[in-house]
Amino acid sequence: MNTVNRRDFLKMLAFGAAAMSLPGCGTNGLSSTASVSKRRKNIILIMIDDLSWMDLHCQGNDRLDTPNIDRLASQGMRFTDAYSAAPVCSPTRAAIMTGQSPARLGLTTHIPDRPQYRPKDSTLLSAKTLNHLPLEHVTLAERLKDAGYATGFFGKWHLSRASAQKGLSEQELRPEFQGFDLNIGGCSFGGPPTYFDPYRNPTIKNRRQGEYLPDRLADEAITFMQAHRDEPFFVALWNYTVHWPMEAPKKLIDKYEKRVGPGLKDPRYGAMIEAMDAAVGRVMAAIDELKLAGQTLVIFTSDNGGFNGVSDNRPLRASKGHLYEGGIRVPLIVRWPGVVPAKTICHTPVISTDFYPTLLDVSGISQGTGKKLDGESIMPLLKQTGPLKRKAIYFHYPNYAWHGSNQLGGAIREGDYKLIEWYDDDSVELYNLAEDLGEKRDLSREMPKKAAELKRKLDTWLVESGAIMPERLSPL
Repeated sequence: MNTVNRRDFLKMLAFGAAAMSLPGCGTNGLSSTASVSKRRKNIILIMIDDLSWMDLHCQGNDRLDTPNIDRLASQGMRFTDAYSAAPVCSPTRAAIMTGQSPARLGLTTHIPDRPQYRPKDSTLLSAKTLNHLPLEHVTLAERLKDAGYATGFFGKWHLSRASAQKGLSEQELRPEFQGFDLNIGGCSFGGPPTYFDPYRNPTIKNRRQGEYLPDRLADEAITFMQAHRDEPFFVALWNYTVHWPMEAPKKLIDKYEKRVGPGLKDPRYGAMIEAMDAAVGRVMAAIDELKLAGQTLVIFTSDNGGFNGVSDNRPLRASKGHLYEGGIRVPLIVRWPGVVPAKTICHTPVISTDFYPTLLDVSGISQGTGKKLDGESIMPLLKQTGPLKRKAIYFHYPNYAWHGSNQLGGAIREGDYKLIEWYDDDSVELYNLAEDLGEKRDLSREMPKKAAELKRKLDTWLVESGAIMPERLSPL
């Protein structure tokens, strides 16, 4: 479907989707009373790359200084049980753009897939996966643009790669062909060649030698907001940081040399986090200077868990590339003055596929797209009007992560319980996350009925989603 036909199709849709709500969010006695104006709300979606659940001071890491993000959390709602749609970046990004799970999309690992990589003792081959986000999908940016939003993309895209089947170049799959008016930084790169100007990025013009990339992207996002202050805008600020390579201003690296210990493995990493926090702070200050705070919803999150080479994910188990909590549990903060009460904590499990329907709700746009959405609007949580409809969230990771040995599997979280199913031998592990956040005690033998029940639900979801499974190696 081309852009024109897609737009006409969307305009013909007349039905909306009602949201429900959820318990588990506390306001500390604060309530929302401010009125909301009729103008569509501005949206800023900030996604940091590879930021661990424990990589913020407000999450409990005292070795890191993140005053701006801490302030953001104090001004809105902080989610304790937020998840990325996948334990690696590209599938999560695609899920946010489409509202569909990686399993349903058939895009289940980072781009490009490396099917030749697998552990020597493995009996499975990685499942086949897409190496780009197809243009046929109606993205979140396209929905918002069709509703009158100015749309700007700044940072890491990692959803474009040349498509031999359809004869598309990598350039034709970048953000500007997926609903964004402006693209600065978005291309096939999974990580930047360098964080310092000259950037060697085909979508960023070099400006000032030695300039730091998070600062540059913040500048560009601020300029975009200034230019579109009189109309609704959508800013996707998807920073390359804190992804490898480990590069940060020397003054900050020197500061964190003295802080290495539990919670901080690498001083360069701590420096990158604080520099990122400062850049986010500049964007937040610009919103206030433009007097747009009351008109603007801000979301701050990460695309997956922290990379084990530099991030200390404890008390969570494992890291990026794994289905344990260290690979998929991520920070999530939402600020929306007048709607989301300040200093609110929410313990309800949510997942990054929820952003698509939520942001359509925020904008007053029908959720109807003629396609199945795997996410659910979390507006009831933000407004604290009741529970979500769904009972469980699901994961499917049938590929090997080249940056760390992992088993291929799927997972389901329902209530406090989480089950992981390993595809190589059909075995399962069951954990009570309320009592065992570090996933140290497998309950599958103690609670066989619970394990069997959750496995049935996961297997049903995999079939319903059309999930592509890994291939088993033929015995010699």
